[in-house]
Amino acid sequence: MKRDYYEVLGLSKGATKDDIKAAYRKLAKQYHPDLNKAPDAAKKFEEIQEAYDVLYDDNKRKIYDQYGQAAFEQGASMGGAGNPFAGGFNFGGQGFGDVDLGDIFDSFFGTGGRRRQTSTGPRKGNDTLYRVRISFMDAVKGTTVNVPVDYEEPCSRCHGTGAETPDDYVTCPECGGTGTVRTRTQTIFGTMESQAACPRCGGSGKIVRKACSACGGKGYTRIRKTLEVKIPQGINSGQQVRISGKGERGRNGGPNGDLYVEIVVASSDKFTREGNDIHSTIELSFVDCALGCKADCETVNGVMSVEVPAGTQPDAILKLKGQGVSDLRTHKPGDHYVHVKVRTPTKLSETQKSLLREFQVQEGSKKKGFGSFFKR
Repeated sequence: MKRDYYEVLGLSKGATKDDIKAAYRKLAKQYHPDLNKAPDAAKKFEEIQEAYDVLYDDNKRKIYDQYGQAAFEQGASMGGAGNPFAGGFNFGGQGFGDVDLGDIFDSFFGTGGRRRQTSTGPRKGNDTLYRVRISFMDAVKGTTVNVPVDYEEPCSRCHGTGAETPDDYVTCPECGGTGTVRTRTQTIFGTMESQAACPRCGGSGKIVRKACSACGGKGYTRIRKTLEVKIPQGINSGQQVRISGKGERGRNGGPNGDLYVEIVVASSDKFTREGNDIHSTIELSFVDCALGCKADCETVNGVMSVEVPAGTQPDAILKLKGQGVSDLRTHKPGDHYVHVKVRTPTKLSETQKSLLREFQVQEGSKKKGFGSFFKR
């Protein structure tokens, strides 16, 4: 006994055509044998297809609602000769007929299930990637690097066709210029039709009668050389420079892809970079920090003088505006931040010790005087 068609699609008898189509779309995608490898997937898909073929057709659905499945069984008698459908219908593969699976996917599943098309038009080649390591200061100031490249470009004689003359580049007689051929295969669903690249022209839709004498019919020549690539100032690790047309060869006369030179920047023992800002450390004596001073600080733009205010504390940060890295696009420079480290002397002369002890006594008396004042 076959299941009720509405039950197969999970619908009620009042379902609209949109409901039927949506249910079929969901179930067909779930149980299609090309997507579902379960042993019973093919049988379920056939059942779903049969239910859809009947219920989506207004006339067949009307008959099914009135007479049930018996109206579609071979040789069934529905009320004798007076019944115009007494001969019945047979779904022994008829529900599929000559089915192109790509058509099913195109109609119901969109691009995700669309069959593969072989393009005979020009196609751009793939891009390629080359990594190069540069120094910290080269990234800040910009530099030029040598990049060895090995790529293919269209033959200057045949312009990529591979033919000796334009008249030797003709339409493929096997596929008629479409670049594809269709084949039919008998399966449990009936006759399945598939599409593939033409074996004679390889999907280009063209064949060469006489090969180009310059490239031997390949349509391209191989180039090996070293390119000088300009690296702009302000570039950082992970950023890329694009070299147009130096990637993989295009297809069917299409242009080459591009070469991307990716930059890896070495670290610096003097500076740390955060975006376009530079950070460095300077050591000062506690006397300079207490009294204030001017100190020389090395930046990416050379040695600069930085003002150290009196009373500067350890780990204070001083800012040199506009002394960072120029932005790659706007060329606006970042800032330089100087982190102060206080240097404590380890060897003192007797005079220095005496002065420090006097300073210590004075500091103590200040604290004592304040305490007395507080008590009063």
